[in-house]
Amino acid sequence: MGNLFGKKKSATRVTEQDKAVLQLKQQRDKLKQYQKRISQQLEKERLLAKQLLKDGKKEKALLLLKKKRYQEQLLDKTETQISNLEHMVQDIEFAQIEMKVIEGLKVGNSCLKKMHEVMSIEEVEKIMDETQDAIEYQRQIDEMLSGSLTQEDEDAVLAELKAITQVRSPARSLTSAVSRSSCLTSHQPLQHSPDLWLCSML
Repeated sequence: MGNLFGKKKSATRVTEQDKAVLQLKQQRDKLKQYQKRISQQLEKERLLAKQLLKDGKKEKALLLLKKKRYQEQLLDKTETQISNLEHMVQDIEFAQIEMKVIEGLKVGNSCLKKMHEVMSIEEVEKIMDETQDAIEYQRQIDEMLSGSLTQEDEDAVLAELKAITQVRSPARSLTSAVSRSSCLTSHQPLQHSPDLWLCSML
């Protein structure tokens, strides 16, 4: 029942290189086991040859030592074979890493090509030019607002401000003129005249 609700494990892909590495490692392990067995046997034969010499059996001891010497040579060859197998395993594993790197580079190059198809160099240059124009325009505005105007510009701004303040409404000008006229023709005493107070407010 657990398999029904649990996630299925994805099958691991075993390549020919993986099989080759596994076989090489198995051969290496077998050689190491053989090497260990021979080393133990050589130690026993050395002790046996020593015992034969004590017993006065020199010929048998000599024959046993010759056999021991031959096995030592085989042991040296075994060590060389183990070293060669280990180097071969390392070379294959490194080659697998290189293949993965190359595959990654292929995927990256493909993505870059698609991105370049979406946006060409001309479009990028156009966007950069428009951005530079916007920055330059904003810089000019900042310079104007920060007081970098010439004296001529300052005088023009003040003149325009003065002209705006002097413009008055025609209706208000007419009302002011009538009020001043009534104030001037009034014969009431100044201290009791409300019109004079009104004139002073206009």
